Amino acid sequence: MARSVRSISALSDQDRRVLRQRLRTPLFTLAALLLLLGVNVVLGAWLPFRAAWMVEAAVALAMVALVLWTSMELPQEPPIIRFFALVGFFWVAILFTMTLVDYLTR
Repeated sequence: MARSVRSISALSDQDRRVLRQRLRTPLFTLAALLLLLGVNVVLGAWLPFRAAWMVEAAVALAMVALVLWTSMELPQEPPIIRFFALVGFFWVAILFTMTLVDYLTR
């Protein structure tokens, strides 16, 4: 049995409130990620000081933390899921660091 798809204009006021409430976090996350990406691009293009790469790394870590916190919904998950998500993040960080060390030492 196929469900009919209603357009947004056909939604009731209650449905619109629920839709806005559920889309609030993803939209704020998207805006924050775009803002942080803009900061990284400006820092990379402008290079205001020699240690700008440290600020860029901190901004990248903030972006990762934002994705872990909001998109993966880690605060609502059981502790074992949080543990494996963080272990996976650190494993990817180790692999990225090893690749970066190999690239920078050649």
